[in-house]
Amino acid sequence: MVRSLVLGLGVLLAVTSVEAAVQTKQVTYKHGDLDCHGFLAWDDAVEGPRPGVLVVHEWWGLDAYAKRRAEMLAKLGYIAFAADMYGEGKTVTHPKDAGEMAGKVRMNVEDWKKRGTDALNVLTSQPQCDKTKVAAIGYCFGGSTVQQLAFAGTDLKAVASFHGGLVQPTADQVKSTKAEILICNGADDSFIPATAIKSFRAALDQGGAKYNFISYPGARHSFTVPEADSHGLDGLKYNKEADEKSWADMLKLFKAKLGR
Repeated sequence: MVRSLVLGLGVLLAVTSVEAAVQTKQVTYKHGDLDCHGFLAWDDAVEGPRPGVLVVHEWWGLDAYAKRRAEMLAKLGYIAFAADMYGEGKTVTHPKDAGEMAGKVRMNVEDWKKRGTDALNVLTSQPQCDKTKVAAIGYCFGGSTVQQLAFAGTDLKAVASFHGGLVQPTADQVKSTKAEILICNGADDSFIPATAIKSFRAALDQGGAKYNFISYPGARHSFTVPEADSHGLDGLKYNKEADEKSWADMLKLFKAKLGR
């Protein structure tokens, strides 16, 4: 009986240890005079520095979805930091408010990129982060953000944009790009016109950029977000198959570029 209790307690402790391995915390950092509240996730069972991934939220702000993606990456052995691009932890649920907030950031491209690099600096300053192996991923507005970071010549190994608006780079920006770029696009995304795709790919092809542009059949905007349908916005639709396939495509890129 005693032996059974001891064995049972050992199993319980083992399970608890596994569940408690992924740690999360809010990290407050500065963008100019603005206080930003990012979200850090890592697995404390992993020893030593490991590759880092910056996660950039949709136009709704740093909500539960972006944090969940950071935790998923932490479970895979990365250290992930979800940026607060609007500052003060602001989130919204109405498309009009989201459009205004994202639009305000987009208006000043240099400041937009600085918001991203400020968050990236928080990630690389963590002792668990291998500064030589860093990537960035983003969703919708965040997808455009990580493209901006790539075209700014930021020291990233890889960038993955999920249903992000396409940034049109100059020839010089393409040449300065260090990251290999993955564009995960919904084939039926009404927010991304065919003309934008054509000009985007032409710029990258002409500049010799390393990239992969994947259009997932039947996928619409926000195809990776299970809550997408709840916003009541025409054109947003979750697609489980495209979600899982795009995540797998990202992990394949990370394995090649980050070694994990």
